[in-house]
Amino acid sequence: MTKLANPAAFFASIRTGLLGPALSDSEVSGCNAILAACEGWRLSWTAYALATAYHEAAHTMQPVSEIGNVHYFRRMYDIEGGNPALAKRLGNTEPGDGAKYAGRGYVQLTGRGNYAKAERELHEPLIANPACALRPDVAAEIMRRGMEEGWFTGRGMATYLTSDHETLANFTQARKIINGLDRAELIAGYAMQFQDALEAGKWS
Repeated sequence: MTKLANPAAFFASIRTGLLGPALSDSEVSGCNAILAACEGWRLSWTAYALATAYHEAAHTMQPVSEIGNVHYFRRMYDIEGGNPALAKRLGNTEPGDGAKYAGRGYVQLTGRGNYAKAERELHEPLIANPACALRPDVAAEIMRRGMEEGWFTGRGMATYLTSDHETLANFTQARKIINGLDRAELIAGYAMQFQDALEAGKWS
């Protein structure tokens, strides 16, 4: 089982960088939820998961809902909206699915099809209660399983991150696990800092 041998050193490191100078209880609990889900992972994978959550959750380390109202989600994701082809790819086959299954969590799980897959894999009632994806433990497990197994783009962690200590270039390419190369270098920079913090905390 992989875990931090020195949590104080890990949090001291991120307090001087990404989440400083003071850490809120919610930031600490969010980091802990992600670290718990990542037990058994190599250090570089855990660093990239933390970096992804830091970016996607607007630096809060808590699961968040996609910003937008019902009209926006209908236009973007609904079968009766402005992009029915995208709606079909997301599994949004019923009117109202666009808003009901909008992005939530650490990786912005989106679409009825993705919620259904996460429900099958995690045995959580995500179709009936999509807000369940905002529970930190559920959000962290969705991120872990999705990033490792390639749920989101068909590509998983092992495609890009093959050693415990990774380079900025490899972390940049790892963005393809989630969303092409959108903000890839920015998130890679976060991953480098989380990698240093995990090394300080002796993730092994």
